[in-house]
Amino acid sequence: MNDLWINHPIVLQGNTVELHPLEAENFEKLLEAASNQEIWELTSVNYSVPEIFYSNSNAALQGREDGTVYPFVIIDKSTKEIIGTTRFLDIMPSDKKLEIGVTWIKKEYWGSIVNLECKLLLLSYSFDVLNANRVQFRAKADNIRSRKAIEKSAVFSKAFSVKTRLSQMDVLEILHFLALSTLNGKMQRR
Repeated sequence: MNDLWINHPIVLQGNTVELHPLEAENFEKLLEAASNQEIWELTSVNYSVPEIFYSNSNAALQGREDGTVYPFVIIDKSTKEIIGTTRFLDIMPSDKKLEIGVTWIKKEYWGSIVNLECKLLLLSYSFDVLNANRVQFRAKADNIRSRKAIEKSAVFSKAFSVKTRLSQMDVLEILHFLALSTLNGKMQRR
């Protein structure tokens, strides 16, 4: 794990949600939260499929150990229920840069404050604790729901597309990023 930049464990608390580190003992409840197929209608990965879920979740834990990913479970403070997940990814301590993505929540929470509060908790931690220079939000081009959720968050200003790696189906993915950076300690929208 990258002890120089992100120290484990991290717990982030908001008014309606808490973000706790994803652990193997969370897998069963998180898979249960992923069971509604409507969550996956607009995505290219269906995490309700156990083989995909466990492979991705185990890889996220390994990424945390390697210092490249930091996965969280999202917990509803009023019910103490796991309602989704989010993570830091593509962590680059030397550049003080990271991304926020792989976020999904149960359908009952769509359109609520939950997604925005998660993003604000992660942004605050990134800039206030990590002193990050750049934070990007990631959503695949075909994930309209996630892109709209990011765009709905008024703190972001400019979207741009980046063509990146080939997916498992050998189709070029286009990832949309919204980036925030700091300049002289003040957050700048890009």
